[in-house]
Amino acid sequence: MSRLPRFLRSNTTTVYHVVSRTALDGLPIKDEDKDYMLDLVRKYSKLFFVDIMGFCIMGNHLHLVCRVYPENLVTDQEVQQRYQEYYGEDKYVSERDIDYFRKKWTSLSEFVKLVKQEFSRYYNKRHRRKGFFWGERFKSVIVEQGHTLVNLLAYVDLNPVRAGIVKRPEDYRWCSLGYHMQTNNRDELLCTDFGLQEWNEYAPGEILRKYREFVYESGAVDAGSGPG
Repeated sequence: MSRLPRFLRSNTTTVYHVVSRTALDGLPIKDEDKDYMLDLVRKYSKLFFVDIMGFCIMGNHLHLVCRVYPENLVTDQEVQQRYQEYYGEDKYVSERDIDYFRKKWTSLSEFVKLVKQEFSRYYNKRHRRKGFFWGERFKSVIVEQGHTLVNLLAYVDLNPVRAGIVKRPEDYRWCSLGYHMQTNNRDELLCTDFGLQEWNEYAPGEILRKYREFVYESGAVDAGSGPG
C-alpha cells in the first residue's frame, strides 16, 4: 500500500509541529546524543529557511516546532548568502542551481530528513550498530498562529516535566525553555515569537518572561514560591 502524501503548504509561511520517534526499545537517546541532535538542528536551521520556534529532545523521540518560509519569499541573493555562509565565502551557486537550492531549503521534509539521516549515521557509528534508528515517517501537523501555537509550545516544553525527569522545564536543557534560560538562546537558535502578538512586547527578555509564566500556568508547575 502506498503511503499517503504529506500535507505541506508550499506557497505561504507555515508553522509545523514535527514529531519523530525511534524504532529502538527503551530510551536509547542519551544526554550526549541529545547534544549532538541539537547541534544538527542548529546547523541546518542556519542553512534552511526555517525558524525554530520550539523543540524538545526526549529519550525516544523528538519534537520540533518550525516556521517554514515558501519559495516565493526567498530571493536569489538570500540563497547565495546561505550557500556562502555554509560552504565558505569563496563558494557561489551557479544560476542554474539557484532554483534547486531554493526549493530544497524551503522544504520541511528535506530539513527533517537531513537531521534524522545524519543523526542515524552518528548513532550507528557511535554504538557500533547497523540498521534503522528511526521508526515510521515523522509526523507533521500545521499549527495556527495565536493561542494554538503558544499552547503547543508550552506542551512541547512540558514534556520532561510530564515524564518526571525534572520539576521545571527550564531545568531540562534539551527543550526550548531550558535552552533559553540556560544558554541565553545561544547562537540565536530559537525564534522569540511565541505567537501571541497581543502581548504587545518587543523586548526578547520580556517576551520570554511572559511565555515562561504562561508555561507555568498552563502546566500547573510549581515555581518554588507556593502551589502551582
